[in-house]
Amino acid sequence: MSVKIGIIGNPQVGKTTLFKLLTKIDGSGNMNQKANIGIAKVPDSRIDFLSGIFQPKKTTYATIELVDMAGTAQRPDGKKNELLEAIRDVDAIVQVVRAFESNMVPNSRNNIEPFDEVKEVQEELLLSDWSILENRLERIQKQKNKGANQNEGELEVLLKARDLLEQELPLRNLELTEQEEKLIRGYDFLTRKPIIVVVNLDEDQLRNDQYPQKAELEKWCSESNIPLTQICGQLEVEIAQLDEESQQLFMEELGIQETGIARLARILYRHLGLISFFTVGQDEVRAWTITDGSTAKKAAGKIHSDIERGFIRAEVVSYADFVEYQSMSKIKEKGLFRLEGKEYLVKDGDIISFRFNV
Repeated sequence: MSVKIGIIGNPQVGKTTLFKLLTKIDGSGNMNQKANIGIAKVPDSRIDFLSGIFQPKKTTYATIELVDMAGTAQRPDGKKNELLEAIRDVDAIVQVVRAFESNMVPNSRNNIEPFDEVKEVQEELLLSDWSILENRLERIQKQKNKGANQNEGELEVLLKARDLLEQELPLRNLELTEQEEKLIRGYDFLTRKPIIVVVNLDEDQLRNDQYPQKAELEKWCSESNIPLTQICGQLEVEIAQLDEESQQLFMEELGIQETGIARLARILYRHLGLISFFTVGQDEVRAWTITDGSTAKKAAGKIHSDIERGFIRAEVVSYADFVEYQSMSKIKEKGLFRLEGKEYLVKDGDIISFRFNV
């Protein structure tokens, strides 16, 4: 499945730095564009390990598509709406806010206020959804006045949505049945989408784990069930420029277990309910992204529709078992090599080979 993530926030907060770190795309900022678009490789130490064992001709990581939207601060309302349209079809939103102090990077605000930044951008998303909702309700009313038949189910859901927005609450709080969800899916409401907040720190703040408005932001994100993570953009840039061995040494000196970019990718997957399974061999070691709870047959279709259609069974080895024995023959000796049917629910990290016939 293709996962698309929108990156939003005010100018000069580090959105484009994050975008470049994830996509490895260089270039200047995007202040005069609607958005930059790029593909990011999802860091995964499991793929690194498997490639080290199998020494394949090709290693393929899972990927996500990123949309880096230009900053919305101090723009006319019409322009803001135009910019927000660039991320209306994304699967999730990452909001970057500034906590770092720097005389070299102008601040679009007078003060360093990451919590206030989050609230302001969330208000813009609420207003955008309100505009779409009101326009649709107005059209429905006009059609009603003309005697046209209406989908009462859709109207009922939209009225529920309006009640929430009037309370300045995001549409993520709207509890819907599967059928009701289908009725409003086409509107792509921004506040219905999963969101993650990323605080961009300077090195001192990262070391001390302190930044302005930290307590307020953590409390609000916790109450709103929104994941909150932090990176030091400048430090991540420095790490990215090192070779792999130097990266490890540098991170050990700083007491960092994983880069902020790797942590963000992991949080995105968890928050979106995504997992990876692996296919391995001398030709290729590859990660495949599926929704948690997918069956083996559905996972087979991720590779090719013919494999799903002609599915016979799945040969499955857990990643943990492979790490322990590092040999398929030893795994078979231990009775850990499993044959699973089409209804088997794939687990994160499963190493799978599919038997099929078409």
